[in-house]
Amino acid sequence: MKVIHYIPTIDRNWGGTTAYIQLLANELGKLTKLHIFTHNSENPVEIQNCQIHYLATIKHPIELKKQFQFLIKDIQPDVFHVNGCWTPSCALTQKWAQEMGIKVILTPHGMLEPWIMARHYWTRKLPALWLYQKAAISDADCLHATAISEKENLLKLGYNSRIEIIPNGIEVDKITPKKNWERKKRILFLSRIHVKKGIEFLLEAVALLKDQLKGYVIEIAGEGEKEYIDQLKQKAKELHIDSLIKFCGGVYGGQKWKLFQEADIFVLPTFSENFGIVVAEALACGTPVITTKGTPWEELETKHCGWWTEVGVQPTVDALKAFLQLSTNELEAMGQNGRKLIEEKYSSKKMAGNMVELYHKIRKEK
Repeated sequence: MKVIHYIPTIDRNWGGTTAYIQLLANELGKLTKLHIFTHNSENPVEIQNCQIHYLATIKHPIELKKQFQFLIKDIQPDVFHVNGCWTPSCALTQKWAQEMGIKVILTPHGMLEPWIMARHYWTRKLPALWLYQKAAISDADCLHATAISEKENLLKLGYNSRIEIIPNGIEVDKITPKKNWERKKRILFLSRIHVKKGIEFLLEAVALLKDQLKGYVIEIAGEGEKEYIDQLKQKAKELHIDSLIKFCGGVYGGQKWKLFQEADIFVLPTFSENFGIVVAEALACGTPVITTKGTPWEELETKHCGWWTEVGVQPTVDALKAFLQLSTNELEAMGQNGRKLIEEKYSSKKMAGNMVELYHKIRKEK
């Protein structure tokens, strides 16, 4: 089977979507002839087991369309899989593929979740919906959701009911879990530095608990816009917690896994995630997690490997208080539970296999 994935960028700064395609390709490329269509960027990640094609940009639509059509005729894919919304090139390449008789799957990657839809709705989202995005969603042969909650939110839009759920996965076999749960007094946030991630909630929660958190370091790792990072640093100073907060910048490879393994707890106080791959990564390392009901991670509670809270300062405070009261043995039990959950349900091998089944199903449909 020949499969093309389109993603606007594979730059490492594009966050979870880039991480998703990197993980998926490593396994999907073993099961299919995988091609990735994308555009040039400053910091592209390395992606294995596929052929990458760099297209012209949307600024040159005639050249882009000619190049796209030539590659489609040359590759003759069975499925064209679009990753993302709100970028006009996603909708255009989908339209061109369907005009050439290719079945299309659209993975929104959380970009149609309520919090994202509401953000800049009148100035950005509504015009985009009118111009191209609503048609792209409606015309897709299948929408791919990563969780039941995302499928429910997609159904509420009323644009397309052809939705399949395949959870994201990670290469759990390559991730070494921690061996010791003695407290190192390190609390970790690791993700793209963006207002969506709720980092202010973590800072305000730390300020309310600074007496209980003496000796702790709260590490905030990730890349983002300098202006926003400077705002967060200023907020930490105003809350008189700047001595507890360490901004690490972007971390990758071994440095990233070391942070996960040495953290006592991982905190993602986000407004909205369709999956939250960093949650899976933390759990695979044996590190308990605090995240919000803006994510689909109810299993943190049901599998006893973390806290699944409401969005906001006080819920974050309450979860951190509960964490601070745990014994080493209780932290270890939570860590082991989290690792087991990822091994059993969220491996990238399983994700790739499920995706191939979906491709065959969509291809056969008239």
